[in-house]
Amino acid sequence: GWAALGATMLVSLGGFLRLLNRRAPVEPPTIFRAGRPEDYHPGTVSDRFLDDWRVYLVRDEDRLYALYAKCSHLGCTPRWQNAGHRFRCPCHGSGFHRNGVNFEGPAPTPLQRARVWTDRQGDLLVDVGVRFDEAAWDREGAFLPLVPPERVS
Repeated sequence: GWAALGATMLVSLGGFLRLLNRRAPVEPPTIFRAGRPEDYHPGTVSDRFLDDWRVYLVRDEDRLYALYAKCSHLGCTPRWQNAGHRFRCPCHGSGFHRNGVNFEGPAPTPLQRARVWTDRQGDLLVDVGVRFDEAAWDREGAFLPLVPPERVS
């Protein structure tokens, strides 16, 4: 009887220790590759990564940024309306300009931006785990500065 109890305790202890020493990461990855900056043309909004990463990639003339598509009202996913050149939240009608600034509806603040940068090979990387509020949109990582094609020498 004591041997069976000892074996049960030993197996339980082994299972508990294995639980504490998990090999799989606890947090899912937050960084993804988004191609190359030249894949995005000035004046466009790409929803290529919306389903997997909840991100819109927006290209202006001289910069590229990643808008995290979570409405600041209740967390729904705003949809890009190409005809109106704006984002519109389907839940309660909040509207956001192309740069993420809220202009109508109950959303109290603009959309957040995810960190963007390029690696040594020139590939675009986005980290949805690092986000910038409007007050930090001018900080490094909140956008990727680009040289317009006509200025390249």
